[in-house]
Amino acid sequence: MTPGGTDLADRVHGGWLGRIAGNMLGKPVERGDHWTRERIDRYLRRAGALPLTDYLPEPVDASDERALRPEWRACVRGRVHGSCRDDDVDYAILGLDLLETHGFGFTTEQVGDRWLLRLPYLQTFTAERAAYRNLTAGLRPPLTATYDNPYQEWIGALIRADIHGWTHPGDPRAAASSARRDAVLSHTGNGVYGAMWAAALIAAAFTAPGVRTALDTALSVIPAGSRLARTVRRVLSLHEAGLGWADTLGTLSEETAGLGWIHTVPNAAVLTAGLLYGDGDFTRTVALTVRGGLDTDSNGATAGSVAGVLCGARAIPAQWTEPLEDTVRSAVFGFDGARIGDLAERTARLAGARG
Repeated sequence: MTPGGTDLADRVHGGWLGRIAGNMLGKPVERGDHWTRERIDRYLRRAGALPLTDYLPEPVDASDERALRPEWRACVRGRVHGSCRDDDVDYAILGLDLLETHGFGFTTEQVGDRWLLRLPYLQTFTAERAAYRNLTAGLRPPLTATYDNPYQEWIGALIRADIHGWTHPGDPRAAASSARRDAVLSHTGNGVYGAMWAAALIAAAFTAPGVRTALDTALSVIPAGSRLARTVRRVLSLHEAGLGWADTLGTLSEETAGLGWIHTVPNAAVLTAGLLYGDGDFTRTVALTVRGGLDTDSNGATAGSVAGVLCGARAIPAQWTEPLEDTVRSAVFGFDGARIGDLAERTARLAGARG
């Protein structure tokens, strides 16, 4: 049964808050070629911040400070005043604008039109930048995804998927279909499957009794033989066998070696492990996911979105939400300084309109 009324609004709001908080948590260490699991935990241990229950602490030595992203000063505990600008949040906003403008019957070409109208070129990266460049050269989908684009299976489409899950509560297949139309502008293969899987996962979280059920449901919308599906199932099986979080990630790191730290597949492993071992607890879920390394801000954002939908905004601990000051910074034209609550209300209105 699809949630309705205040429950739907609270869960959608939880998804937005969770996405933004998880993104902010992971942003300072978003450099997976340097910030391994071991280095992240060593950083936290030196700062006396294990277990991690809040935003990252300030660095305690100069070498750590030099390795952090330049935006770290606005993302660490005690210094957060509203969200930082980040593409992981920009695409959720852009997706909301897409659905409000074109409705649920939008086309892939219309996704590209919204990018050109609302999103600055230099705020795109990897596959999205390649697709943007191809759009300006006059190419149309699916060539926008395949021409001169070596990033087709990277994580970009997955980070755009939340809006499709939030607006299809309890309907994972419809969420995946919507996410696919968005994803094929810039991605192919596991890059597209990642978006479908994430959208279905978030949609399932509205009605699933727990995170494992939501993960099982999300697997049903992507090809069972795909590398993404096999990797997610591998994490599920190791968890079910009683392996610990660190050992599970160690195993998956070996099995996905060579794909790179921004590829969809190894990041889906980190995300799945964070969700499973977090077991519905918001703080534990985002903390474990970010401590897992790789694309930390993207993984933290998606984990926060799923956990936020599962528990609702009112149940997210205040240390994550109060520093956000209900304000989001965005490069999307017309949305900088938007209220998070307003974005959530508009998203819930779309979800409710589907009946």
